[in-house]
Amino acid sequence: YPIKSFWPILPRYRYRIGPSLILSLLNWCYDYDLVVIGGGSGGLACSKEAAQLGQKVAVLDYVEPTVKGTKWGLGGTCVNVGCIPKKLMHQAALLGAAVKDAKKYGWQITGPVCHDWATMAEAVHNHVRSLNWGHRVQLQDKKVKYLNLKGSLVDKHTVKGLSKAGKETILTAKNVVIASGGRPKCPTNVPGAMEHGITSDDIFWLKNLCVYSPSVHANQALESLTCCCSDVALECAGFLTGVGMDTTVMVRSIALRGFDQQIAGLVTDYMKTYGTKFAWKCVPKRVDKLSSGALQVTWTDTQTGNDHKDTFDSVLWAVGRAPETKALGLDKLGVQLNKETGKIVLGADESTSVPNIYAFGDIGEGRPELTPTAIKAGKLLAQRLAGQTTELMNYDSVATTVFTPLEYGCVGLSEEEAEKRHGKDGIEVTSHYNTLISSSFPTVNISIMHLPQLPSTCIKNKSNHTLPKHTLTHSHTQCKSEPLCALPACVRAQCARC
Repeated sequence: YPIKSFWPILPRYRYRIGPSLILSLLNWCYDYDLVVIGGGSGGLACSKEAAQLGQKVAVLDYVEPTVKGTKWGLGGTCVNVGCIPKKLMHQAALLGAAVKDAKKYGWQITGPVCHDWATMAEAVHNHVRSLNWGHRVQLQDKKVKYLNLKGSLVDKHTVKGLSKAGKETILTAKNVVIASGGRPKCPTNVPGAMEHGITSDDIFWLKNLCVYSPSVHANQALESLTCCCSDVALECAGFLTGVGMDTTVMVRSIALRGFDQQIAGLVTDYMKTYGTKFAWKCVPKRVDKLSSGALQVTWTDTQTGNDHKDTFDSVLWAVGRAPETKALGLDKLGVQLNKETGKIVLGADESTSVPNIYAFGDIGEGRPELTPTAIKAGKLLAQRLAGQTTELMNYDSVATTVFTPLEYGCVGLSEEEAEKRHGKDGIEVTSHYNTLISSSFPTVNISIMHLPQLPSTCIKNKSNHTLPKHTLTHSHTQCKSEPLCALPACVRAQCARC
C-alpha cells in the first residue's frame, strides 16, 4: 500500500500512536525489508546475512548470454566464470607439468603426456553446476526469495524484475542493494573482435577447444591469442599453455598494470620459459574469419608502425571489465556514477547518492574486484542495515593472488605506488630469493632454479602502516599466508575476522 494512504487516519490517532508504531506501519508498506540485485558471491552473502538477522529478503539474478550464447546459473562471476573454474583449470595445467617432472623422480610413465580438454571441461562444469544448486538450496533454507529476473530500479523503494519471457514483476523494499558486478569488455574499435573473439565469460564453458576452428586435426596443437596483459589474461594464457596450446599474449604496454612491476617482469619471464609467447608493444587492428575456420588477426607494432598478420584457432579478449550499470535505470534516479568507469560512487558505508539505495563489490568505484572482499562487505552492510553494527569495511591492504604458472601473492602497495605516495626517500625496498628443494633437484627441468620470494616494500619510520609484501612461488598457500605475516597485529586481527 502507498504510504500516503495512511495520512488521513494518522491525525485521528496522533495521541495513541508513538514513533515506533508509525515506523512499523511505514515498514509494513513494503514487500521486503531488503531487495538485492545480483546473485554473485557478494549479493548472496548480503541476502543470507540479512535473512539470518530477521529481515525479509529477496534476491534477483539474471545472466545475459554472451555474444557466443554462453550462460550459467546462480552464483555470479566467481562461481561460474571466475575464481572456481579458473583455479581448477590452473590446477589441471600444474598437474600436467608435475606428471612430466615425475619421470625424473622415478615414476614410470609410458607414452607422451597429453591433455583432453573435453574431459576436464565436463568435470569443471559438473562441479560448477553443483555449486549453483547449492546456492539455491541455501537461499531456500535461509528463507530468501530467489527470483530469476533482470532487476532495475523504478524509485528508491521499488525494483522492477523482467523475466526472460518479458513479464514484469514489481517489488518494493525499505532498502535496495545493488551487487550486480561486471562483465568482460570487448574492444569496439577492432572489426571482428566481438563476432569472432571470446572472453573469460566463454572460455570456461567451452566443451571443446576446436569449437571455433573445425578444420583442426586431433593431433594438431591449437594456437591461441590472448589480447592484453592483465591478471586475467596471464592466468588464462598460463593454463592454456599448460594444457598444450600454442599460446601468444599480445601486450600493448606493460604486464600486470597496478601490480609491482619487478614481480610482473619475473612472472612474464617465467611464462616465456614455460612456453608462452609474448608480442610486446602490439595493438590488434582487426580479426577476420577464414574459410578454413581459422581466425586471421592483423595487428600493428607500435614501435615500428608496421602491420603484421597471423592465424589462430581462438582469440581471447581480456582487456578489462565493465560494471553492469546500464540496465539498472540509475540515471533516472540520480545515482551518481563515475563518468569514466561507469561505476557507482559510494560512501564508506556503501551508500549511494540516493537514500535507501546501496551498492558494493565490483560495481563500486574504487572497490577491489575480489570475491572475499565483496562477501565481507556484503555481510557488514546487511548487519548495519539491520541495526546490528556500525562497523565499516576496511578496504586497505587487501591480499590477493594471481594464478599464473608461478603464483603471485601480494598485500599492500606496489613499489611504484609506495614511491608515488611517499617519495623515493620515504620507502625502503628489500628483496631476497629462496631456493626450494624441488626446484634445485638435479635433472629436473625447472626453468627458474631460484624462486623469488620478495621484493617487500615498507614505509620508513611509520610503524602504524602495514608492510607491503609481494611473493612469487609455486605454492598458493604461501602466496596468501606469508604476506599476512607481514601485517601488524591489529590488521591481522581484522583479517582474521574476515
